[in-house]
Amino acid sequence: MTGKVDLHLHTNYSDGALSPSGLLELAASKQIKALSITDHDTVDGVKEAMRHAARFGIEIIPGVEFSSYHNDQEIHILAYFIPLEDPELKRYLTFFKFERERRAERIIAKLNKMNIDISMEDVRLCAGRSSIGRPHIASALIKKGVVKNFPEAFIHYLGNQAPAYEKKVFVAPDTLFKLITDLGGLSFIAHPGNMPETIIKDLIEMGVDGIETVHPSHNQERVAFFTNIVNTYFLLGSGGSDYHGGKRNDDDNIGRYFISAEQLNKMKQNVTKHIPLD
Repeated sequence: MTGKVDLHLHTNYSDGALSPSGLLELAASKQIKALSITDHDTVDGVKEAMRHAARFGIEIIPGVEFSSYHNDQEIHILAYFIPLEDPELKRYLTFFKFERERRAERIIAKLNKMNIDISMEDVRLCAGRSSIGRPHIASALIKKGVVKNFPEAFIHYLGNQAPAYEKKVFVAPDTLFKLITDLGGLSFIAHPGNMPETIIKDLIEMGVDGIETVHPSHNQERVAFFTNIVNTYFLLGSGGSDYHGGKRNDDDNIGRYFISAEQLNKMKQNVTKHIPLD
């Protein structure tokens, strides 16, 4: 295979705007030959995409994006080449779904104490089939006329310093790395951006397989910086557009932020290293 590879995309199964088939259609128009749908804490979008992939001539790499926490900093971890029907993976995904809903309930309770009329049912209607998150609560607040837009919702109510904020329940990075390895997959630090190098080194010591070097938030200097870390520690490099669509106006990122087929092939060669031989 030759061509562009985008290993970081979201659908409306999490916080993206497009359906899996809609995303495939857009990716095909941008000459993407292989991609990974990395929705937050769910692989349902991957399953749907696989049913449509042949029609668009696109290879699907099974993926998911997990949230974690280390040294007071939230970290996102990308997992690739995971078996979608594995019972242990399903157990973790069920846990994350449960915790997302409990967090939403805690946020709604705080909003209710502020005399804001919003219910879990309002949020579920906005989320649809997606895994529930703060953007869906923001959508409900907009529909209720409490705020005019997403920035206002996060500044006044939902952001990390706002009065209705509630922390996530996280699984430790080393636990997620072990899970991904045991599943036969590969783990990557997602969009490290300005993450302190000390944290990156901690994650390397914990056993992460690679770093997402290419990302819209990384300028050329950061790409070079992370590529140097990858080469120094004999890790793998990944990358993609982190496309969400909708009001984010990031359609131009698809086809602009990508890795090569050669890099994907290197990842595939390393997958076999995790497969038990006995």
